[in-house]
Amino acid sequence: MGLKHKIRDYSQLTKMRLTTLVVFSAAMAFMTAPGTIDFVKMGWLILGGFLVTGSANGFNQVMERELDKLMDRTLSRPLPATRMSVAEAIFVCLIAGLAGVFILGYFMNLASAVLGVLAILLYTVCYTPMKRKSPIAVFIGAVPGAIPPLLGWVAATGTFNTGAWLLFGIQFLWQFPHFWAIAWVLDDDYKKAGFNLLPTGKRDKGSALQTVLYTISLVPVAVMPLVFNISGWLSMVLMLAVTFYFIFQAVQLYRECSIEAARKLMYGSFFYLPVVQIAMVIDKIG
Repeated sequence: MGLKHKIRDYSQLTKMRLTTLVVFSAAMAFMTAPGTIDFVKMGWLILGGFLVTGSANGFNQVMERELDKLMDRTLSRPLPATRMSVAEAIFVCLIAGLAGVFILGYFMNLASAVLGVLAILLYTVCYTPMKRKSPIAVFIGAVPGAIPPLLGWVAATGTFNTGAWLLFGIQFLWQFPHFWAIAWVLDDDYKKAGFNLLPTGKRDKGSALQTVLYTISLVPVAVMPLVFNISGWLSMVLMLAVTFYFIFQAVQLYRECSIEAARKLMYGSFFYLPVVQIAMVIDKIG
């Protein structure tokens, strides 16, 4: 196997596109935190975050390698396709995880390293096995999924203050409509592996209603950064604008209960989070 194919396999093992989105959240939180932005330190945060997140994603694939053979979207991954051995995958994930945690602890602070370890453990030990047992897996997975902005803030300030928990809360609540939109689109494929991720277990009004309610919960959260002087009016207006559009898309899902409406909500969720995070950074440096 050539170097190009090996790099592609490692990219798939670590879910590079997802990892990039996760690390982006940490970097935006680092820049939003009070004080002068230390870009060298942020570079180490990005590297450490990539390694930790990639490690967690890789361990997830190791644990689900037999299930991945059952789903169309995952059967070509390196482990189910037998292009990579389990031993190699574990070794790569272990080295990446240890290196990432070391970088976070050495170049940031001990709290950042602890958050890195916690993210790996919650994602692999708690979320991954729960996916086949109960829709509560989405709630469990939302915790490590919301750690990146918390990590970014703590890396910059060394404190778990109001700003850190507000950013955590925004990403935590965002994940429910995000995950459920994806689960709605991929429900048939997920069921081949026994994954149970929609809140009622199926594509129905109940699942759509819960998606709407969690999307609405983002409205007060969008106001909180201004209330607590984390950011200003510009970011609040932008956050409310994209939140109301996000709600509109969720309501459309409730009305139609269609895969197409869920797909639009899924794409809307990819748009929502970066806009919110960039708006807060612009408010700080503007």
